[in-house]
Amino acid sequence: MIFEYPEPRAVRTHGPAQYASYESFRPWLRDEFTFRCVYCLKRETWGQVTSEFELDHFHPQVLSPDRKLDYFNLVYSCRRCNAVKLDQVIDDPLTLLSSTVVTALPDGHLISRVPEVKRIIQQIDLNSPKLLRWRVMWMRIVELASEHEPSLARQLMGFPDDLPDLAKLRPPSNSRPEGVGISWHAKREKGQLPASY
Repeated sequence: MIFEYPEPRAVRTHGPAQYASYESFRPWLRDEFTFRCVYCLKRETWGQVTSEFELDHFHPQVLSPDRKLDYFNLVYSCRRCNAVKLDQVIDDPLTLLSSTVVTALPDGHLISRVPEVKRIIQQIDLNSPKLLRWRVMWMRIVELASEHEPSLARQLMGFPDDLPDLAKLRPPSNSRPEGVGISWHAKREKGQLPASY
């Protein structure tokens, strides 16, 4: 299922810190969020070549200026979801939006029984008519590609070519250096990168 949220996670894989600009966290966040929007699951490979994804402070900068450069307050988001969220305060989507509590129905609707998850779905307007049509369209595109053009299906469901090599990055500090060894680039180097995700 292309709109299946990741397995539940209590903590992050990476912990870079003390960068002078939050944009410096981009390669880490791309890897952390598996190259897709944390909210709607849009994949990098489905959009324009550049400028489709932004770094979102789930506790807004205007309300929490002290967390502007806090990696654990940043998520990887598509431009659409970040624009809808604006300055709303939301719970941490990394820990809440998981495969055990969110289901995408064949008609595109996202459902959950968890109140905090329902609130995020409402805050980001993830069941808007436009997004429902978009989800159904992508489900059908991937289904057709799988049936008639397997190489296209692999491209649509596979990782981007430019996986960030986190081992080459030198953040001022990193509370979770072990994450580098399990990054998607490291998995590719070891021949362990899945064909799709």
